[in-house]
Amino acid sequence: MVNYLLVNQETERLRFRKFTPKDFGLWLPFYDNSLSTKYWEGLPNDPKTACQEQFDRIFERYRKNLGGMNALIHKETKDLVGMCGLLVQTVDGTEELEIGYSILPKYWRNGYAFEAARKCKEHAFSNNLADSLISIIHIDNLPSQKVALKNGMKLSKTTFYKNNPVHIFRVFQKEG
Repeated sequence: MVNYLLVNQETERLRFRKFTPKDFGLWLPFYDNSLSTKYWEGLPNDPKTACQEQFDRIFERYRKNLGGMNALIHKETKDLVGMCGLLVQTVDGTEELEIGYSILPKYWRNGYAFEAARKCKEHAFSNNLADSLISIIHIDNLPSQKVALKNGMKLSKTTFYKNNPVHIFRVFQKEG
């Protein structure tokens, strides 16, 4: 069985681990900030409901081995700063491996998303999990697009994903 999770792996500032139900309250501030979700249509308006739906998807991915988000723990403070992981996704009928990332608002603009996304890319390619990786990013989400570009990805195409207009950024193993 392919292991897409980066449990117990580290970067300079972050340690990766699985999410647990106890992390719910720590992640809820993501949904309390309207800027966190302003680019994505179709999310519940209630922060607790939106957070619960995301946690349900995280644990379902773990059960079905479809990759998943890792909790990003700051090595010094032990605080949850965000999530990042390798996710098996279907885009336009094709199965892809995505690097997904979200950072809690109070930790934005500190380079955590790039640091974690780069680690996911290195893990995927060093373990030959895919020939290429994508990031699915709303066409208006410039901060996430900058992370993808910094991670060596290039705009591959524009399409719709879960009723949202998105750019698909891609990096190939031979390039990455």
